[in-house]
Amino acid sequence: MTRRRDIVLGAGALAAGAGVVGALTGSRGQKTAAAPSAEIGSPNINRGIKQFRMATSWPKDFPGLGIMPERFAKAVRDMSDGTLEVKVYAAGELVGALECFNATSTGAADMYHAAEYYWQGVSPGFNFFTAVPMGMTAVELMGWIDWGGGQEMWHELSARSNIIAFQAGNTGHQTGGWFKKKLTGLEDLRGLRMRMPGLGGRVLSELGATPVLLPGGEIYQALQSGSIDATEWVGPWNDLALGFFREAPNYYVPGFHEPGASLAVGVNLDRWARLTKSEQAIIRHACKSANDQSLGEYTIMNARALETLRDRYGIEPQLMPDDILRAVGQVSDQIVGDIAQSDPLVTKIFDSYLASRNQSARWTEISDGAFIRARTLSRG
Repeated sequence: MTRRRDIVLGAGALAAGAGVVGALTGSRGQKTAAAPSAEIGSPNINRGIKQFRMATSWPKDFPGLGIMPERFAKAVRDMSDGTLEVKVYAAGELVGALECFNATSTGAADMYHAAEYYWQGVSPGFNFFTAVPMGMTAVELMGWIDWGGGQEMWHELSARSNIIAFQAGNTGHQTGGWFKKKLTGLEDLRGLRMRMPGLGGRVLSELGATPVLLPGGEIYQALQSGSIDATEWVGPWNDLALGFFREAPNYYVPGFHEPGASLAVGVNLDRWARLTKSEQAIIRHACKSANDQSLGEYTIMNARALETLRDRYGIEPQLMPDDILRAVGQVSDQIVGDIAQSDPLVTKIFDSYLASRNQSARWTEISDGAFIRARTLSRG
């Protein structure tokens, strides 16, 4: 249970100081752009238009992830009657996929759309605002951030880096991953080389596996060459698009590592302070709209993709063995508890998160859990 394995870094997968990799596009060789802010010296300033450069961690127009920032930008433009314009840059166009945070912090970009756990090298506290192993579902996380004090602590954490951030997307429940061989029990994890970023990768390492960190664009080739034995990505919708089932046909659920992965918009705090209250409200509401739309979209698109995987390719999801899930739960609590000791603010975030998770879990079990069981029974 406490055996540690070295984490193998995929070529070009990590930008300097980045703790995890989840973006499809690596940041190798990317330089932070130093273009002047569009608000200063722009021809549009005479027309009362404020422009923002948004760096993202996603390929242009990629299903779900790549569309979220475009929807956000459209909502900002529509609600402001065109006086606020957000230009969205795909990963690598303005800065590298994992350089969005630093670029926004310094003002080289005005805002970003990414996953907060990419910045765990800055502070492990950012993990709690995306997902942690055996943590909260998407709806539970929204409850904590919006109504349980999470947003205020997020502001405090991000302000250290001259950023203010909000929820602006969620993939919902993720899946456990694609495996070349069937899992029969905990022993099957020993020696397994699996692409899994972040705290989920640390959990695998404690259980004897070797987590491999790769950008999404390199995963299929790694499966094909045999350099990895398994991978996780997102869920049926995005996984089908990348064709993992062709090389690793055993599809396991649940995704213990990311029960509801939240995405965020982060804004340079100096730019934010120069906005009027109504302009700030527009950005907040555009974030909320993007968050709500993405969760609904992922729910129905995952359902459709799962049907395609089953009917066209004969893929049926399988439940992970109970002994794996029990071990994962024990190790997850230990690892998440360990990172909470990094500084007093992270400890405060952890204590609040854990209290909300435990409180919400009781309600979720007797509401969603009980109803889903009843619905399953009623369908025979």
